[in-house]
Amino acid sequence: MFERGDGMEDRPSRKEFKTRLELMVRELRKDILSGKYLPGTALPSEVVLVEQYALSNNSVRKGLDMLVQEGLIIKKHRVGSIVANPHQSKIVITLGCSPSIERDISLSRILEMFHKAHPSIQVNAVTITGPDSFDYLKTAQTYLEHGIIDVMTINNINFQEIMEHECTHLFEPLVPQTNMYPFLNETFSYDGQLLVQPLAFSPTVLAFNKSHFREAGLLEPDSSWTWDYLIRMTKKLTSEDRHALFFHVLSENRWPVFLLQSGISMADSAIGKTAFINPKLLDSIQLMRQLINDRDVFAHYLSNHSNDAENLMRQGKISMTVQNYFSMNEFKNTDIEYDISPLPFIHTPTTLTHIIGMGVNRKSAVKDAAKILVRYFASEQAQQAIRDHTLSIPGIKPIAETAPSFNSGLNRPASYSLYKEIIPTFRTHRDLGLTVRGFKKMGEILKLFLSGMMDTPALCRMMEEELQSDLISRRIE
Repeated sequence: MFERGDGMEDRPSRKEFKTRLELMVRELRKDILSGKYLPGTALPSEVVLVEQYALSNNSVRKGLDMLVQEGLIIKKHRVGSIVANPHQSKIVITLGCSPSIERDISLSRILEMFHKAHPSIQVNAVTITGPDSFDYLKTAQTYLEHGIIDVMTINNINFQEIMEHECTHLFEPLVPQTNMYPFLNETFSYDGQLLVQPLAFSPTVLAFNKSHFREAGLLEPDSSWTWDYLIRMTKKLTSEDRHALFFHVLSENRWPVFLLQSGISMADSAIGKTAFINPKLLDSIQLMRQLINDRDVFAHYLSNHSNDAENLMRQGKISMTVQNYFSMNEFKNTDIEYDISPLPFIHTPTTLTHIIGMGVNRKSAVKDAAKILVRYFASEQAQQAIRDHTLSIPGIKPIAETAPSFNSGLNRPASYSLYKEIIPTFRTHRDLGLTVRGFKKMGEILKLFLSGMMDTPALCRMMEEELQSDLISRRIE
């Protein structure tokens, strides 16, 4: 209950009125959605709400109109505000998703949970696709600007694009959750505001077939392994119908690992143009070419997607692959005997981290309901579902670091929790110091170099010529 004063000095400011109005709407919405007020029952009268929240009659009516627009209540003349039947009137939210989101966070399961908890809100999920993963935002931007989608899934590369294209105004600021890993909120923040709610993350790791190592009499990989050591030690794993290692080299979540392990950021002003001929950076790129061209270690397989490597692992055609916890979900319903270890390294033990979240369209006509959806995906119930039903790492730290709530029978690696020990080695694509456009150019340059169509001096010249204008601008720091 708010106290009212009689003097002018006690009159609340416009900001205080707005805060009280938002509190009233939020609490009534919560009470309706939680079942405190059942369909067909009346909310407290306007007179009671005026007194309870110290608002004017007009402000209370404005707040109730918001609930009418959300489909939560209907107003009946001389009766009052009646809670709507969710089967008669529902708020419809359109959720724009990446193609892999079902695998990554068990989307349909959490939406089913959400619909049971919030029967007055209907979520329709649509898949957003583009020519490649970097064009996800390009495809989604039109939908956002025209209010076609209300919520969208976003990863850290998408968010880098959002900042570089000055599209942050399209997203509604959110309230950070203190129980999330801090680096997740930092990744999705801009100008001190959280614009995307983190949901799950994954470092890149080395997955290996335990039985293959046992049969070859080799010790399993650990954090001391370098790439050179892997090349020397694992040739015993290669046979006529099996190779030691394979991964989809051109994946945006694979090749950057080698460049990051050089410890060099191309946008480092202290290094300047010499970054492109830095010995550590060149060592890392040359190591990648040496590795994938060593037929005693690396499978000569023409892949077009990262899933190809997981398929080869399932078939027993390779003994190791570079993957993350999201792609590890491809193994969750198999009987393959596997485990994971930190990535081998060259100069600096470093791994690439992939982060997934959800953002609310600021132009959404059902913004309040959209926020409820995003908060639910970040709730303990939804985060526990990610922990229980996937191999992905949920964003809420206590849930991620606790065992699943029941034995779901998933094929989890024994070393699942190793990510906790390697958090200091986490880096994102942005740590390369390149814009997303520059990142795409770098991928094209590497195609030529890794295929042997370019020597090292030509590589250095092309990097300097093509990437100089695509170093990360300080304006998005």
